[in-house]
Formats: sequence, C-alpha cells, structure tokens
Amino acid sequence: MNRWLLALCLVRLWVMPMRSSFWVDEMATVFVVQQGAGHPSLAVAPQVAKSVYYWLPRVSGRLFGFSEIACRLPSLLAMALALWLVARLAARLIHPRAAWFAVFACLALRGFDYQAADARPYGLGTLLACAGLYCLVRWLDSARWRDAILFLLFGALVWRVQLVFWPLYLVFALYALARLARRDTQVAWTGAGLVFVVLGATLAPVLPDAASLYRQAGAHVVAALPSARDVADSLKLGLVAVCGAGAWLLARVFRWQPDAAPLSRAALVLILGWWLCQPLGLFAFSWLTGASLFVSRYLWLSLPGGVLAAVALASRWIPAKHWTAAAAAMAAGVLLLNGAWSRLWPLHHNSDWRSAVHAIRELGPLDGTPVICPSPFIEAKPPVWHPDYPLPGFLYAHLYVYPVPGKVYLFPFESSPQAEEYASRLARDVLPAARRFVIYGGAGQAGYWREWFEKRPELAGWHVSRPGPFADVDVFVFER
Repeated sequence: MNRWLLALCLVRLWVMPMRSSFWVDEMATVFVVQQGAGHPSLAVAPQVAKSVYYWLPRVSGRLFGFSEIACRLPSLLAMALALWLVARLAARLIHPRAAWFAVFACLALRGFDYQAADARPYGLGTLLACAGLYCLVRWLDSARWRDAILFLLFGALVWRVQLVFWPLYLVFALYALARLARRDTQVAWTGAGLVFVVLGATLAPVLPDAASLYRQAGAHVVAALPSARDVADSLKLGLVAVCGAGAWLLARVFRWQPDAAPLSRAALVLILGWWLCQPLGLFAFSWLTGASLFVSRYLWLSLPGGVLAAVALASRWIPAKHWTAAAAAMAAGVLLLNGAWSRLWPLHHNSDWRSAVHAIRELGPLDGTPVICPSPFIEAKPPVWHPDYPLPGFLYAHLYVYPVPGKVYLFPFESSPQAEEYASRLARDVLPAARRFVIYGGAGQAGYWREWFEKRPELAGWHVSRPGPFADVDVFVFER
C-alpha cells in the first residue's frame, strides 16, 4: 500500500512539475552549463558558477537535450536517493519501522519536494548531506574504514556544491564528539581525529572562494536581515507539531501502548544539530556581517533534520504495529494538501517565462519592435549594467534560454539615474516612431516601467494591454 502511495506522491509532487518553465536561477544554470563557468559576464556573480553540481545537468543535457525535464533530471534522482537515506536514518536512529513515516514526512515539506524538480545545486547538496551523515553513523557503529572513506568523500563534496552549506560540518563534529565522549563507538579518538583532519585538508582549497564570497555577500543580498520569527518559520515547527500532536491524540483515542526505546543522546545530537545548525548558523552570520544569507533555499539542507525531529517526537506514542498505518495517513494528507489540484500540470516555481515569450511571439511580426527587458538579477546595476551590455550575458540569461523576438532594449534590475536617462531617450527618440512596443520582465520590474512610460507625454493616448497571467512574470503591450 505505501509503495503505491509513494508512487502517486512522487508523480504528482516531483515528476509533473518538471515540464513547466524554468525560473530565473534555473536559467542561470543553463547559461553556466552551455556558456561555461569562465564566461566573462559571470565575473559580476562569481559564486554562481562555483559548484561541482553543473557537471550533472551538462551530462544530462548532452544525453537528452537541454530541455526543462533533462536539466532537472539529476535533481530528481538525487532527491530520490536522499529520500531513501532519510528513511534508513530514521530506521537506524529512531525505530526500525519508522522509515515509511519518515518518507512521507519528507514529502509533506514543500521545500523538500521543490528540490526534486529544480535545476539548481540544492538537491545534490541534500543528497550529500544525507549520505555524509549516514556514512558517519555507519562508521561510528561499525568502525569500518570503508564507511570512513565514504564519509570523507561526501563530506568533501558538500561545501563544493554550495558555499553556504558550511554549518553542516558542525553537525558532523558534534555527532562524532557525542559518540566519542560517551565511548559509544569502537572508533578511537586518534582514528576519528585523523579522519576529521583529512576532511579539513580536503576543504582547504575551497576556503579562498568561500572567504571571497562572504566579503562580497552584500552585493548579492536578496533578503532582509532575519528575525526570530523567520528562524521559527524555517524550522517547520508545524510538521513537528502535527506529527507529535497527531500521534499523541491517536494514542489517547485508541489506547496505544508505546514500545519504542528511548532515543540515544548521540541520536538526539545528530537530529537536533541537523535541524538547527543551518538556520542558526546563517542567522548568526547574517547579523554579524549585515549581509543576509537567510534565504529559504539555503536552509533546505536542514529539512531532513526537521523530519527526523518530527518522527522522533511521534515515536513516543506510536507502537511498532501501527507505524505502517500512520505512514499511510501521512501520505494521504500529503496528496490532499500539497497536490496543487487546482491545475492539471503544476508549476515548479511561480514563474512562467516560457509562456510569456510565447505570448509575445503571438502578437505577430515583431521585426524591429522595441522590447524593453529589465534584468531579473540583482547584480544588474551600474556600472556593470549599461545599455550596450553584450549578449549573451549572465544578467540576461532569460533571453538566452527563451529568446524573445523584436529589438531588445536592456534595462537594469532596478531604477537608477542612468536607467531613467536611458528610458527618457527611448521615450523621446525611439518609441513614438514605433507602432507598438513591449515591456517584458519580472512582475515588479515590468510593472515599475509600465507606470513610468504611461506617464510620459510622448506616449499620451497609447493603449496598454497585459497578456497572461504568467505567474510572477509580466508582459505589457503598448500600442498607438
């Protein structure tokens, strides 16, 4: 039964969104993969290309073509393996029959599901975090050097996938110290110390890139400094509360007699560390530096820890013979609440750049028609941005992935004196001579320039239409 429910969940939550339009960061992935990490335009955002992740969509694209599905396929496979590893950890640390419940608890988190259909490094990072912790547990349980070597391999790769994943190394260290301090392992202090010294040596080459990123973090900030409420939201306390309260209520109603062994202290350290270190680490970094890295996708590495916390709490009241039924109930809730049943083919992200370009093409012949395109990237500001910015370029990766017809005029991410001067020249010298022109970009940027041009006396009396909707993408058509 649970296998069929898992198949339904994966098809609906992971597979069906894969055919939808890329969002902005995924288009950056395609740009890096096809143009190369050394493309000159990436100098403005060097952190974008610094990931070992890109070889995966590069291989997938060469095998299957650079479609949305092909580029997202590596993340789907990575998250499937991560799901299996979370199930193994739940069975090993909490209860032998808790694996299925942990699987569906993972699928209850939209951030976990999102990674499976996302052509970005986060799914690979989640897989490597799960694999590293799983091999660390196995090594400290068995003292086999094969597991230690696998732990080193996965641990060495995590920071190379995404430079903001550094708090995970605190989890590795805390769990190992908890086991060693209580002599709950056959691994000696010297052997463990050697392994962690080697791990540190493998990470040393990454340190200069990380330090450079942290010094420049303010230039790439996309979020405000986090509050205590933001931290609480990141911990997915709702899932923990629902699992704990639901298990307690069922135990009271049906008079269940719990039979789970108490959670070991080391297991508690691993689960709480995995759950808390990433959000608390990035919260502290953001406030200490003034450059916020507290972005939801940077926190997804902690989601499996939150799932294990929810499973551990539920285990206090769920007897062994009822874990399967509890997992089925969780699966039904996931399908009902997360299935996005209002549309047949759910969007992966709240963006539909592909359909927006299709709508522009349907306007008819556009040769020479001005198309005003604000950049969707925060780095697009003077002096890096200028009206003659060469294409293809990172700041306009969306134009590279989904080419738009017409004569393109490039605008920055947000208004500036240089942008206003450029727009004034267009309104005075270029746009009145055209029968129509188009503004195409993210909803905020496109909406701003729509209002700006509507107020220009040169365009008084022009009609404005808005095809769509295209989620957080806008198209405005000005016609004489």
